[in-house]
Amino acid sequence: MNNSINPTTPNQRPITIGIVAGEISGDTLGAGLITALKQRYPNARFVGICGAQMIAAGGETWFPLERLSVMGLVEVLGRIKELFAIRDELVQRFIAQKIDVFIGIDAPDFNLRVAPQLKQAGIKTVHYVSPSVWAWRQGRIHGIKAAIDLMLCLLPFEKQFYDQHQLKAVFVGHPLADSLPLSNDTQSARQQLALDSQQRYIALLPGSRGGEVGRLAQPLFEAALLLKKQQPQLNFIIPAINNLRKAQISELLAQSGLQAQIFDDSYGAGVGRLVMAAADVVVLASGTATLEAMLLKKPMVVVYKLQWLTYLIVRLMAKAKYISLPNLLANQMLVPELVQGAVTADNISQAVAQGLQPQQQQQLVSRFTELHQQLQANGSQTAAQAICDLLEDK
Repeated sequence: MNNSINPTTPNQRPITIGIVAGEISGDTLGAGLITALKQRYPNARFVGICGAQMIAAGGETWFPLERLSVMGLVEVLGRIKELFAIRDELVQRFIAQKIDVFIGIDAPDFNLRVAPQLKQAGIKTVHYVSPSVWAWRQGRIHGIKAAIDLMLCLLPFEKQFYDQHQLKAVFVGHPLADSLPLSNDTQSARQQLALDSQQRYIALLPGSRGGEVGRLAQPLFEAALLLKKQQPQLNFIIPAINNLRKAQISELLAQSGLQAQIFDDSYGAGVGRLVMAAADVVVLASGTATLEAMLLKKPMVVVYKLQWLTYLIVRLMAKAKYISLPNLLANQMLVPELVQGAVTADNISQAVAQGLQPQQQQQLVSRFTELHQQLQANGSQTAAQAICDLLEDK
């Protein structure tokens, strides 16, 4: 249900809010949160690490958001010195500027190392987007409790977990569930991308990070070549969130021999969502994009592949049955998940072919609509109100 929350009378006192996002999805959440908080605190200043959307909403960034966008335990090791330096400078500047509250948006391996130092200095701390502590490394809950005053949860089962461990948590829903309509307009998306309304399109999303793209692009492109042989009428579309990813994807695409259209960020920060909205089936890396695909009511094939050592560590510590958000929300295997060695051209192409079946699509649309409604809770406003209550000691 979409609950309406009207901001209280604006508080005119000047406050400074420290805010750190670590990737594109966090930038989207942060922009909505900044806008909602400004309704309550018109004179607030937002400083820290912001992406383009947060900056447009009024945030001030001290470091490029991309410097935090690292995936995997092993991959982080190569950047650990730089990440520590950024963390230490942020802590020093936040304390020096006497911020009123710190909001870490996702990026838990970074933000949950910033938060405890600030909390020790008497600064209130909030984490927006629960880490997957319910899924793996559950012992982290003790460190989280020591670091965080308030956890903002996007998913209903996350709040239940924190309630069990006596950490203040609020289910805020997901802002995307509020902003996206229950029924997706595929033809409108195709018009924006100048695509043929009568053709069939498969969206390929090998990830937003360089490492992801390097691991996933080849099997995705090989699967597309197989599908093209089986169904010559199929077309393939790929989003690139920035010039770096566009260059990387273009090079790998040329090597593969696949004919596909790449759409870059000239179509806006939500180019990935637009490409998915225009597609009949989406093949994508596990992550927040799987939630977007679900909210767009798109059949999908989820792929997940890490460096082998990272994967072994994750597998040893994992508790959850599923890796994709649609399956986690439904607590059943709604969409296929191909993990590590199962990420092959044959497996992907077979799963896509199944997703193209009309009966399969109809069943998913019905189930995805139910899950969409469960996540509607006026996310940005609900999160902003919870932070306002914390600031005002309510």
